[in-house]
Amino acid sequence: QVQLVESGGGLVEPGESLKLSCSVSENIFNFNSVGWYRRAPGKERDFVASINVGGRTRYTDSVQGRFTLSRDNAKNTVYLQMHSLIPEDTAVYYCTADPYWGQGTQVTVSS
Repeated sequence: QVQLVESGGGLVEPGESLKLSCSVSENIFNFNSVGWYRRAPGKERDFVASINVGGRTRYTDSVQGRFTLSRDNAKNTVYLQMHSLIPEDTAVYYCTADPYWGQGTQVTVSS
């Protein structure tokens, strides 16, 4: 059973930064892509960002230019660096390597 473990969530003020980590229990190159989704209160889970085997990244429009996805191949870990956070970024953030999901980490942006 593949395990994905997210960490790095927390409570920050608007404009601040957070870096999320997703540790995968097996070689991340076994998956076509590894990505992040988020579920805001009362909403469905939405795509945030992903990185494929070739290193190509994709972002949803609302985080483009503020969030950066990267990976450490040796550690089988994917990172989501989030800058200029806004209250609308408040959500539970989930890491996924299809078809597997992590348990999520809470990000709250509030003054």
